[in-house]
Amino acid sequence: MAARIERVKGRRVWDSRGRPTVEVEVAIHGGARGRAIAPAGASTGSGEAVDLRDGGAAFGGLDVARAVGGVDAEIGSALRGMDAADQEAIDRRLIELDGTPGKQRLGGNALIATSMAVAHAAAAADGVPLWKHLARGNRPGALPLPEIQIFGGGAHAARRLDVQDFMVIAVGAEDYGTALDWTAEVYRAAGKLLAASDRIAGVADEGGFWPMFETNEEALDLLVNAIERAGFTPGEDVAISLDIAATQLGRGGQYALAREGRRLTSEDMIAMLLGWLRKYPIVAIEDPLAEDDSAGIAAFTRAAGASVEVVGDDFICTDPRRIAAAADIGACNTALIKPNQIGTLTETKAALDAARAAGWNAIVSARSGETEDVTIVHLAVGWGIEQLKVGSFTRSERMAKWNEGLRLADELPTGLKLPERGRFRW
Repeated sequence: MAARIERVKGRRVWDSRGRPTVEVEVAIHGGARGRAIAPAGASTGSGEAVDLRDGGAAFGGLDVARAVGGVDAEIGSALRGMDAADQEAIDRRLIELDGTPGKQRLGGNALIATSMAVAHAAAAADGVPLWKHLARGNRPGALPLPEIQIFGGGAHAARRLDVQDFMVIAVGAEDYGTALDWTAEVYRAAGKLLAASDRIAGVADEGGFWPMFETNEEALDLLVNAIERAGFTPGEDVAISLDIAATQLGRGGQYALAREGRRLTSEDMIAMLLGWLRKYPIVAIEDPLAEDDSAGIAAFTRAAGASVEVVGDDFICTDPRRIAAAADIGACNTALIKPNQIGTLTETKAALDAARAAGWNAIVSARSGETEDVTIVHLAVGWGIEQLKVGSFTRSERMAKWNEGLRLADELPTGLKLPERGRFRW
């Protein structure tokens, strides 16, 4: 067995918010090793795999000693001697070992770090980069199109704005490097506009500006202005993407826009978002309504039309069953793929396959609590995922991932070419 696992080691490390998280290192017979770190979200769907935290006083109850202990003992013992190249068998063993629907016994954080570390170790044993190991001989299509936060709000910025993420996508860029260049210029222009109007409060969790706006439309207006100030045409060169994170605004078809002092029904939310689509160069809207408002999401998807990405995050939680159910009712047309939402790489790939079977697009995404781990970039390239969302264009845990894409460009037969624009507005 060429990739026989000899040792699985867990350790506590720190994420971008200064909170404990789980790193796993897997050693293979012959000396190859792989490491991976679990991220953590701030706005989370109810169907996500559950992180195992210690509770108590230390670190606000967020310590991960129990999760790390489970890696060193139970998980390590179960995986020792298994073939790291058989990812499905590894992940099946992890799922069986945990034995709970939400992976709460051993912890979704312990399981996803282990699953990703095994993949890294198997790739190292084969002497290939992770993306090539994941592609399994298939020619990857292209580097993913970057989706990059400029302003942070919602749970990422103490709810100073109702909408969680105001992002840009360089839809007119011909290659990955140019997409990053253009975004850097928009980010700089936005910062200058905020500073000139004394509207900067700080930096949000994912590295974007933490702005002081009184309404969400003020943020959209300034973002359009920033695109223009940077020398680009809104909607043609650079477009806007939003993460509403509507589950954080309310449930049961009732939504509160606290900054604006407004309470909206599901129908009101849909009308507001459709108005934004008409007024602004928006090409994607994530979680437009709450995770329990499936009828509202379906209605918005129908009304928005096929030219806009309606992205499911909390609503689908990287779960193939939820994706299939959403597709059945016509809710969403794009899946956000977050490995730690579901807990293993095999389940993550099943979610991607379900999205593709439904005719959806896909976006692989980081979390608000991130680290230097760049696994998701390799997932996007190896699995041919069209878009990549890792936060803003600042802070090392974000830039590590954007920079990894530049490095992978040198290894790819397709070079820096971006994916075809497909059926969406750009």
